[in-house]
Formats: sequence, structure tokens, C-alpha cells
Amino acid sequence: MKERLLEILGQYWGYDSFREGQYEIISSVLSGYDTLALMPTGGGKSITYQLPTLASDGLCIVITPLIALMKDQVDRLRQRGISAVAIHSGLSKRKIDIALDNCVYGDVKFLYVAPERLNSDIFRLRARRMNISLIAVDEAHCISQWGYDFRPAYLHIKSLRELHPDVPVLALTASATDEVARDIMENLDFDEHRTIRTSFTRPNLSYVVRHVEDKDEQLMRIVGSVQGAGIVYVRKRETAERLCEFLKQQGVSASFYHGGLPNEERSIRQEEWVSGKVRVMVATNAFGMGIDKSNVRFVVHYTMCDSMESYYQEAGRAGRDGERSYAVLMVSPDDRQILSRRLDSTFPPIEQVKALYEKICSYLMIALGDGAGHSYAFNIQEFCRHERLFPTTVLGAIDLLERNEYLSYLDVADNPARLIFKVGRDDLYKYKMSELVDGVVRTLLRMYNGLFTEFRAIDEEYIAAAGGYTREQVHLALKDLWRSQIIRYVPANSLPMIYMNEERLPLSSLYISPRSYGHRREQMQRRFDSMVAYAEDSKQCRSVTLARYFGDTSATECGICDVCLARKREPKNEEALHSLILEVLQSGGVSLREIARRVPAQTKTITDMIYRMLESGEVTIDGANVVSLSDRGSASDAECPKSPKKGQ
Repeated sequence: MKERLLEILGQYWGYDSFREGQYEIISSVLSGYDTLALMPTGGGKSITYQLPTLASDGLCIVITPLIALMKDQVDRLRQRGISAVAIHSGLSKRKIDIALDNCVYGDVKFLYVAPERLNSDIFRLRARRMNISLIAVDEAHCISQWGYDFRPAYLHIKSLRELHPDVPVLALTASATDEVARDIMENLDFDEHRTIRTSFTRPNLSYVVRHVEDKDEQLMRIVGSVQGAGIVYVRKRETAERLCEFLKQQGVSASFYHGGLPNEERSIRQEEWVSGKVRVMVATNAFGMGIDKSNVRFVVHYTMCDSMESYYQEAGRAGRDGERSYAVLMVSPDDRQILSRRLDSTFPPIEQVKALYEKICSYLMIALGDGAGHSYAFNIQEFCRHERLFPTTVLGAIDLLERNEYLSYLDVADNPARLIFKVGRDDLYKYKMSELVDGVVRTLLRMYNGLFTEFRAIDEEYIAAAGGYTREQVHLALKDLWRSQIIRYVPANSLPMIYMNEERLPLSSLYISPRSYGHRREQMQRRFDSMVAYAEDSKQCRSVTLARYFGDTSATECGICDVCLARKREPKNEEALHSLILEVLQSGGVSLREIARRVPAQTKTITDMIYRMLESGEVTIDGANVVSLSDRGSASDAECPKSPKKGQ
């Protein structure tokens, strides 16, 4: 079997050997075992489900939350001559029908689908008849209530398993603690808990933490000293735009990327960076997932992440080609307070969550008792401006409402146009319509079923082609029908969507589970604390800290992170340390923070030495923690002060 697998690996990917853990994972699923694979970012996860599928009869259903990732994977497989399709909200019903029929009757080997699609009737009817050999769940931490990126739609995977109980499941994630791993396996109904964990260490990736006052200056030092492409992660869209402009003014080829850009613009910017036309991408966390650029030399976190999970995922986008690369976290004195405020805004008080539910429903014009099963385009930026709210607070409230299953928030692009008739079929032709509008209505009714009972996705280009119109004519006709209140119409857009799982309820009937609120807040507090502890720790190897956080106890010191390098450069004795501090102070007063930055030694070791120098009168220190040489310290024959004896 291994020889056969290596033959397929060489045929389609050109490799002659497996990476760590790949063969073990592939063997497990080919033996029919449900398997949870914990692999680092860039560790070759896709091959662990693609290769066993090619070695078996039937197709693989790949469940993944990102449309961009689906499209990218499908394009790559097709380039290798492998039949693959993706189903997402950017497709018309007809295109989805064709894709699903090809999965039942054709030779499709890979079907990529978003978790929100799994529970639809159109998908379940076809899935029942498919010859499925494997179910792959990408970003599997999304199924865990305690994962940092929980998505309720992932819970629908159980219903797919019920249709094909004998098909093994391969769950894949790069970031899951032991608690999250157990939750993943339970939510996916694993026959037995079977985990394959590869090392979380990246031997070529140097993790660095920089405590700085001026982040812009530090960023320029990194960009100037490290050659090659890079990503700079920021929290806010405005910061992305400002930093991009700053880098350009310094002569650096840069672009910015965030969720507020039109979809086409994002695609263009991403392609310019991937192709090397742009060197540095300044972006929010909307950028990076599924991007295949192996030669990223540095990833800078200009602002601190919410969790070790998100930091590890984003930092891991550097150095996938195995060459030396850098992951730099910048820390400022007020970052802890910023994280604390972020926690408060992510978990607004229960009464505020209820009030926001009411505001969102009113903004979307959903009446009490209405809305169940309908989708609505939701421009969160416009909503926040209208209500004078912070996006973090609104997203926090939406997350809690989603966890309590009142609605689903679909942060996806390329949403097709949707409509439903507000009048009955018999009443429709009582309305006086122009020739164009009448023709478009007849074309609609000929092409789509169910338009009188539910919101349906439509393809305006397809309608235009079938009816002999231009797309603009179809769009004008639909707007005319909407103004006449004959239809409810949502034009094609790239906005997020809100799907109402049930009708709009009065506030007295809205219940937020204490478990979804209190436990989640405590867990997020622990994540914040772990991130802050990582940033403040100057003793333990960064790679070891990250690996142990994810349960990998076998990690050894990397030798290339800032902590390991500082340890190597540490003065061998107190005399050497004393001389280095004196050298730094020769040019004048220097802050304690700057001394710690310039002297290659542990912070405590440095402060202990400065304390002894202060006691001996060699240095002085003012209220702003600026250390200066005293007259005695300036003398050339100054000796290293001895450590105070025990008890002094």
C-alpha cells in the first residue's frame, strides 16, 4: 500500500516522500478509522485527505468554512487533472444542481462544501446517493464550543454521518488544545478517540517578541533587515490603511487588505502580493487563510492577538518553504489594557445583547413573528455607524445569539441575488407591468420553483441569457418589482449575511444560556492571559511555550527564537555584564527598558546588576526609570560591585 501511495504522490504532486505524520494519518483513514489530525500550519494537511481519496473508489466531501479556500483548492486539483467541485453561496441554484448531479453520476473525486449547506434538502437528497469514501473536516476546531472560532453550522456534520455511518471522518486542525480536541471528537461522533499529533515546532521559524514604544520605527527595522515578502497583521482597518501609506512613504512596496474592501479589489491585492508585485501586505485577520505563498520571510503582529491559537495560525504563514523566517510580536505597555477592553466588548452585558438583537431585527426590517428561514444582507459597518456602536461589541452580541441558535452569521463574499414573491400566483398578473418586467417575471417562473414560498438564490446573468435581455435590464426589472412590493429582493452582493434560524422573538422570550456566556468569557480570559504571559516571558523558549500550550510535551528548545538567542549571548560572568551596562550608559541617561533591549541578558539579571550598581553609587535613577552614570561610575577604574551577602 505504501508503494502505491508514493506512486500517486509522485504522479500528482511530484514528491517522493511523506512529511512527518502524513503517512500515519493516511493509513489510519484508509483502515476506516475516524481520525483527528493535529498538524502545524503549512504541514501539508490537504494531502492527508486528497491522497487516500485518489487511492480509493468514491469521492471525498471536504467541509471548510472559507469560499476563497474552496476555490483555491478546486483550481489546484483541476490543474493536476483531478475532478473537483465546490458549492457555496456564490453559485445559482442551477449551478449547484449541476455540481451535485456530477457528484452522484459523474467522476468527481472532491466536493468542497461550506458547513451551512449540509442541512439543506437539496444537499441531503443528493448526498444520500453519493458514493462517499471519506469525509474531511477542515478547521475542525470550529465544531468545538470551546474552540476560538466556533461555528454552529459545523454541528450539522453529524447529520451527514447519519446518511453514511460507515464512512470514516478525518478532522484536521492546526490549533487545538486537549480540551478542544476531545470536544471535536465527541461532536463528530468518533467511534473511538484517535488522535495523530505531529510536532508543533517549526525549526526554521524564529519567534521574536519586541517590547517597544515606537512600533512604526521597529517595523521599519524589520522590513529593512529581513529580505523578502512579509505580512503585517493589525487589528483595525484604519491601522492597515495608515501603516500601508507609512511604508510606501518609506519606499517600501506595500498594500493593505481588510474586509471592508470590495471582493474584486481584495482578489486583485491578494494576487499582487502572491505574485511578488507587492512586497508587504498590511492586513487584518481577514487575510491569509488558504493562501499558498511559501516564501514569506516575516510575519509581524503589530497588535497583540486575542489568543495563542490565532497567533500560531497567523505566525505560521511565514517560512513554509523551510527557509529561515521570522514571526515578530510587537508589544507596547498598554497592550494588556487593550486586551482587557476587548474582552469586555466581546462579551457585552446580557441586556445589551438583547437590545442589539432588537436593533438588528429592526435594521433588517424583520417584524415580530417573521424572518424564520430567511437570509438578509447585513452591512455591519453601516449598522455600527447608524447605531453608533463598535463592531467588536456587535460581533460579540451576534456570536452569543449564534451560539444560542437564534441566527447564523455568514461572513462570506459573492452572495447571489435572492428573491421571493410577496403576492400569490393568482394575484400576480392583476398588476400592470411593462413589457420588460412581464417578460422577466415569465422567465423567472419558467426557470425557478418555490419563488412563492421561500427566498431563492437566482442568477441574473443566466436569466438574462435565457430571456434575451441584458443583465442591466433584468436588474432594472427586479428593482421595479421590488418598488411595487411584488417581490422581496436582495441584489447580488459581497456583504455578510444573517440567516434567521427562527422567527423574531419578543425580548421577554429571548434566553441567553449562562453556559454560552459565563464559561465562554472565562475561557477567553484564560486565552488572553496566556497570550500576555507569552509576550512577557523572557525565560522559556518561544517554540516550547507554543508547543506545550497545544499539548505537545516533546518539544525541545529551538535555539533561534529571541529567548534562546539572548541566552547564547548572555555575558558569561558578572564582570562582563557590568562592562556591557557601563558601555550602554556612556552616551548618557538610558531607560531601563532600553538597557534591557540592548544588553543580551535576562531582564531580571540586568535589573539585579543595576540595583547593585545603584547601591554602590555607580549609577543614579530618576522617577522616569532613566539610569545615568554617577561621577564614580564614570571613572575608568570602576569595579564590578559584589553581590550583597545573604541577609544584607
